[in-house]
Amino acid sequence: MARLSILLLAAIVAVSTAFAPAAQTVTRATTNQVASAPKISSSTTLFAEDMTWEGEYPPSKVLGPIMSKMPSSTLAIISMVSLGVCVYSCVQSGLLLREPGAVEDGSWVKWYYVVEGFGGPLAWGTHVASWIQRKNGM
Repeated sequence: MARLSILLLAAIVAVSTAFAPAAQTVTRATTNQVASAPKISSSTTLFAEDMTWEGEYPPSKVLGPIMSKMPSSTLAIISMVSLGVCVYSCVQSGLLLREPGAVEDGSWVKWYYVVEGFGGPLAWGTHVASWIQRKNGM
């Protein structure tokens, strides 16, 4: 139990340092040191494409290079299959929980049901992508 507490404390500290302000350090250059800025070629694009939109729904380009070319019906089928896989894994995990002694020894946790559980967020994302594509006429 002590190891778990130390691990949780370390994780909390690591996450909280991400939100701490950066320390302001002053460096002084001596006469022998020359600071040079990195050279950036003019052909390099430094800024991402603007993804803002006005209106009820965004353009298809917000879905990325792959999903922006997929039709709405394909994304809807992917969403339904992903949801089905997630529901199946939840039902099967629930059935395993009912077995005597499964909670005590942890035999109800199966790695493939955990992986299949990621179908829920995938189903949500693909159904939103399907809606965007349908609104854009694809």
